[in-house]
Amino acid sequence: MPKISLGKIATRAPRNIDKDATKKKLASICNELDDLQNLMFAEGKHSILVILQGMDASGKDGLIRDVFSTMNPQGVQVTSFKVPTAEELSHDFLWRIHEHTPAKGMIKIFNRSHYEDVLVTRVHGLIDDKTAMRRMQAINAFEQLLQQHNDTHIIKLYLHVSHEKQQERLAERMEIPEKMWKYNARDLEESKLWDKYTGYYEEVFAQCNDPEWNIIPTDHNWYKSYLVAKLLHDKMKSLKMKYPGMKK
Repeated sequence: MPKISLGKIATRAPRNIDKDATKKKLASICNELDDLQNLMFAEGKHSILVILQGMDASGKDGLIRDVFSTMNPQGVQVTSFKVPTAEELSHDFLWRIHEHTPAKGMIKIFNRSHYEDVLVTRVHGLIDDKTAMRRMQAINAFEQLLQQHNDTHIIKLYLHVSHEKQQERLAERMEIPEKMWKYNARDLEESKLWDKYTGYYEEVFAQCNDPEWNIIPTDHNWYKSYLVAKLLHDKMKSLKMKYPGMKK
């Protein structure tokens, strides 16, 4: 896999992409995703793990709403990983992750994930480079376990927002009443560490690339949701799923 340099990848939709036409395509794909998710749940042979990573205000919550809200909630689950508890810290860093992986027939979304343990921890000097490399090797083994032994198909997404758009969205959280509940003063401090986060993300892309990362431009939310919906749709169609027959 060629080295990913985030600074060379666009964060906006291409100029020749029609917004209204793309939003119509998104709606059509989401209708099909509802049927595909029902089929996967009924067949019970596969599972899908969607890993969402990105800077603050890159649009993770909106993506989950736009792409996954049309599906049956019995077959879709979301887990957001926060700062580890004392009990979680007393175990290995993947201990709290494994219990949340999807059972067969399920779609699971990690809103932030095990990758936080080799990103924010490095940015803030909580682990050294040697420990980070060992953790990334463990992550690779963990993801191979899920793929090879439980038919879990992993879709890794980095939501690629520009620094300018991030700061604009963070400012909105202080100005627009409907968005104020998202405000966190720490986000503004983390934004100052943009370059550090970018460098460590690029290292993650290089070290943990099976399956490969999908870099999703997110300055335009409609384009972001369309790209992710299409990725999920194509993956589910490729599974060649069939409804099981009547039980005897």
